[in-house]
Amino acid sequence: MKKILIALFLSFFLLSFSQESINFEDTTFKEVLAKAKREKKLVFMDAYAAWCGPCKLMEKNVFPLPAVREYYNANFINARFDMEKGEGREIAMKYGVRSYPSYLFLNGDGEVVMTNYGYMGEQDFIAIAKEANNPLLTKGNPKELFQKGESDPAFLLNLMRQNAQTDYEFAKKVSERYFKGKVKQELTRDDIGMLLYFVKSPSDLNYQIFKDRKADIVQEMSDDIYQQFDVNIKISKVMESSLNQKTGVINDEYFYKNAIPLVGKTEAEIALNRMKVIFYPNVGNFKEYEKAALMYYKNAENFDSEELLKAAWLFSEHINNQPSLKKAEEWAEKSVMKSETAENTYILAKIYTKTGKKANAKIYAEMAKTIATQQGKDATSATQLLESLK
Repeated sequence: MKKILIALFLSFFLLSFSQESINFEDTTFKEVLAKAKREKKLVFMDAYAAWCGPCKLMEKNVFPLPAVREYYNANFINARFDMEKGEGREIAMKYGVRSYPSYLFLNGDGEVVMTNYGYMGEQDFIAIAKEANNPLLTKGNPKELFQKGESDPAFLLNLMRQNAQTDYEFAKKVSERYFKGKVKQELTRDDIGMLLYFVKSPSDLNYQIFKDRKADIVQEMSDDIYQQFDVNIKISKVMESSLNQKTGVINDEYFYKNAIPLVGKTEAEIALNRMKVIFYPNVGNFKEYEKAALMYYKNAENFDSEELLKAAWLFSEHINNQPSLKKAEEWAEKSVMKSETAENTYILAKIYTKTGKKANAKIYAEMAKTIATQQGKDATSATQLLESLK
């Protein structure tokens, strides 16, 4: 009798313990959808990976909270799948899951109602669940509802997020309606992020919001960054029209003619060279890249050492002009002086090789090999360079 009582107590204890979290279904995805359809509920899916730290923290710190488990258990059919194992791989591919944890809210047909991701606290985690349960998200086709004039803020915000990557132009239209309704309301940090994402040109309707709400926006970024962003918006279309993807050339004359009236000569020159150092390597035009980089990085002290190192690497790979390589030496040396790594010491050694400083090249190639070996990195390139210097 005593053993029976102990067994019953343990069973009760384990049952109680198992309920101290969100109740995740232990079945197939197909069965989860079928149950959601029968019970006329949405599916909440925790899309995780076994190695993911934030996923483990959500499981440990957030899922067991009383308010969280009560809301999710009452309103959703809950499921968890490891996106890197078994059925989870197919789910990840189907829904484009690339970051963990991701949260998918689906209807019984497996259609996405809303997604979100990342570690979040109790209030935010419940808030996204309530947002997903907004009847507007589950009633009819969201795009059709938008076309009919739906202006509910939560609906518009979710519709923006859902389409930002897959249908930018549509999402942009949604954002314009959303921000039109926020004219007299406070902009949250997320609002500002969305606004900046959907402003590409002064002709965009959101650009006026960007200008009118400057006081709110500079709470999240410095005034200098705001001004730089404004410059980029103004000349973005000019940049696009200046590029010739087929010939791999930027039309300087067209750019200056159209950019200077917008931002002035100094800003136009900086923007043009910045565009060139990004564009020309991508199209393999290293002759033009060399000229642009020498102009753009003329005052090297104004640039981050990592950015200069990238330029030095491109010079070490593609440039043979000695005066230009001397500048690349300075860029690589700045990075090495800040912190010696396997990458920057190798690049510096390679540049020294091209400028005829064989002794220096050997020193830094040895250093690159040693650091790479100590850190368990591939030391093949440094080893090969050392062999060539014998």
